Amino acid sequence: MDTEPLKDLVVKILEDLKGKDISVLDVKDRTSVTDYMIIASGTSSRHIKSLADNLILEIKKAGERPLGEEGKDASDWVLVDLGDVVVHIMMPSAREFYDLERFWRDAPVDSSAESATGSSAHLV
Repeated sequence: MDTEPLKDLVVKILEDLKGKDISVLDVKDRTSVTDYMIIASGTSSRHIKSLADNLILEIKKAGERPLGEEGKDASDWVLVDLGDVVVHIMMPSAREFYDLERFWRDAPVDSSAESATGSSAHLV
């Protein structure tokens, strides 16, 4: 799957699973590691784990294979590596502490995510 459809699919899945405060950061001109970082908050440790597990399940159903997952046993932050899209699912307290949006604040706005999904994703 190409990068843009994958990014849009991830946002839709997170929204469907009630992920909160979804941000899409276009970092392709800032790092060679990935093209997009998607950050979402969960309401509890269980919600974060459920978001990550179900995201991986839906991505596999779409024919993609996640490259890795980190923090599944942690309670406040799970990272799902999909190659060109890296997903951070965090408790609000961890998200505030690490403030990835501020760290990547110079990344250009991804205006396609909202229009493609009709979503409320924050575009950073």
